[in-house]
Amino acid sequence: MNATPDIVAAAQERSGGCLCGKIRFTVKGEAVYPHTCSCRHCKKLGGGPMMWWAGFAPENVTWTGGVEPTWYTTFEGEAQRGFCPNCGSRLAAIDSDVPELGIVVTALDDTTGDDLVPVNQSFRDDAVHWLDQVPDTQKKSPVG
Repeated sequence: MNATPDIVAAAQERSGGCLCGKIRFTVKGEAVYPHTCSCRHCKKLGGGPMMWWAGFAPENVTWTGGVEPTWYTTFEGEAQRGFCPNCGSRLAAIDSDVPELGIVVTALDDTTGDDLVPVNQSFRDDAVHWLDQVPDTQKKSPVG
């Protein structure tokens, strides 16, 4: 008997962590809204022209290394960013208007999943001019 794609996606588990290995985590299930972000905060936090994010249900993210990220409030009452206090690696985000926990895709051990391919780029007006922007390929749901 073959499992349906939905069952396979729900059972999918990935691991990741920070650069020094002090913080480790697992995420289960298919990524939600993988995208890049070119906002000023992401550029400064990531040290590059953008960061690559994907969402996962909070109950499907487990910090497994015995240490959880240190959380920094980037927008009071709206957003927090999680990082390793030892090596500084950026790992996660909590945004008040988003139900998923944002995971920095490059913190995953394996970033090859089709569900991790960015479907959009946030803050296009803040993007560097010399790098092509990610096309908006997100699946639009029909308006009911």
